Amino acid sequence: MYAPRVTIAAIATTLALLPAAASARSADTIYQNKRLWATINICDTVGHPDSIGIRGSMPGTGNRAEDMFMRIQVQYYTASDASWHNLAEDEDPGFVEVGSGRYRTRQSGRTVTVTPPRPGSDPYLLRGAVTFEWRNDGEVVRRARKRTTANHQGTKGSDPVGFSAATCTIS
Repeated sequence: MYAPRVTIAAIATTLALLPAAASARSADTIYQNKRLWATINICDTVGHPDSIGIRGSMPGTGNRAEDMFMRIQVQYYTASDASWHNLAEDEDPGFVEVGSGRYRTRQSGRTVTVTPPRPGSDPYLLRGAVTFEWRNDGEVVRRARKRTTANHQGTKGSDPVGFSAATCTIS
């Protein structure tokens, strides 16, 4: 009689943990999705002087009840503390809706012009950080965050065409 109780208890425990394990796998797999990325597509060009363009791509879920949102932030590096910092809050527009979850992929981006460093000062080293949210009736059902990386094909609005970088230096 003792052995069946252990087996039933083990099965009950396993079944109780399945939803949590499935949820963890779901969160992990979004980071592996090739359609989830962030990149710099503009960096101090003739057409966009002293500017950084950041673009993000996020996969849809196929669920038209979900809406997709992105928050695109510019970060700068300071050597004194060897850390990355967000630009001031007034430079951050917050989350922007980019479309329905029914779409296979949605891209969005923003270009920010920065005051160049004073002559003789160190150049600015910049990157982007994009937070992605999928919402259903206003409730966040999934969230991911990516920093900018290079070599993303098909990046819309890049200058020059095809440009994709992890960081941007403005001098």
